[in-house]
Amino acid sequence: MFSGAQVSLYPMSGDFVGIILDAVKALDPYRDRLRIETDDISTLLVGPPDLLFDAMRDLFVTAARTGEHCVLSAAVSRGCPGEPDDAICGINPSAGRTEPLADRISAALAAVEATAETGQPTAAQFSLYVMGTGTHMEEIYGCIDFLKRSGVFDRSKNFCTRLGGDAGAVFATIREAFYRFGDAEGHVTLDITISANSPTKPETKR
Repeated sequence: MFSGAQVSLYPMSGDFVGIILDAVKALDPYRDRLRIETDDISTLLVGPPDLLFDAMRDLFVTAARTGEHCVLSAAVSRGCPGEPDDAICGINPSAGRTEPLADRISAALAAVEATAETGQPTAAQFSLYVMGTGTHMEEIYGCIDFLKRSGVFDRSKNFCTRLGGDAGAVFATIREAFYRFGDAEGHVTLDITISANSPTKPETKR
């Protein structure tokens, strides 16, 4: 099954070129396991979902550790019927998945709990889109249940959910939402915005 992400990194700094070029070096350990293509707008990452999110985390954290305000924007997709399979994605780990929704929520929570901290505080908002299934709202509500118990849930917003906490747990939570929810063979997408070191004061949690 094809899975990939179009990722753009925006450092709010006069040294944005240097920050981006240094951050891109964080992708070097993944270059033999992901297909990586960069142009003037974004970087395409194609490969297994766990590696996609590890690579995005390392790219973002490297930039954010400069102390400058940095934002990462990404469109992530798996199972798109319009994309050809790519061998680098490997065998779909969710293929044939039959676990009940409650078991998938438990597995997602355990995966987030086991994630190592990065030491980088991060805020994020994302939207999950489950395509082409009559049970999409059941899957979305299951994902919302998981998010509220993840330890990084901040609040629901119009059209998205806000998370906050260590970058390791935030990226792991979004990864689990992407992998665990929606038809195992279906088309699932995420729209993600992640921020660190913002000069504006965070809104009060409601």
